[in-house]
Amino acid sequence: QVQLVESGGGLVQAGGSLRLSCVASGSIFSIHAMGWYRQAPGKQREWVARITAGGTTDYADSVRGRFTIPRGNAKNTMYLQMNSLKPEDTAVYYCNARAPYERDERDYWGQGTQVTVSS
Repeated sequence: QVQLVESGGGLVQAGGSLRLSCVASGSIFSIHAMGWYRQAPGKQREWVARITAGGTTDYADSVRGRFTIPRGNAKNTMYLQMNSLKPEDTAVYYCNARAPYERDERDYWGQGTQVTVSS
């Protein structure tokens, strides 16, 4: 199993920055990729960013150039550096990890952390 613990959410003014963190434990050696998702009230969950075991990163168009997944101090820690935040970035942000499970893959999720960006 993989366990994910998130932190770093909060309230910030537009144009400000936040750094989210996600600490993975358990069978972390089996993780294929990790990523960030977000869900605003009344909206569908949206993919934000991901990083593969090989270090390849990708970002949604809505956050590219503003959000990055920097390297962490530990390999079991994933960050999301959010700069130039906008009110439309307000959402609950979830950490995700994908790992093999029997013949298929399984998604693991963090508890979510609230990010609120004020005008």
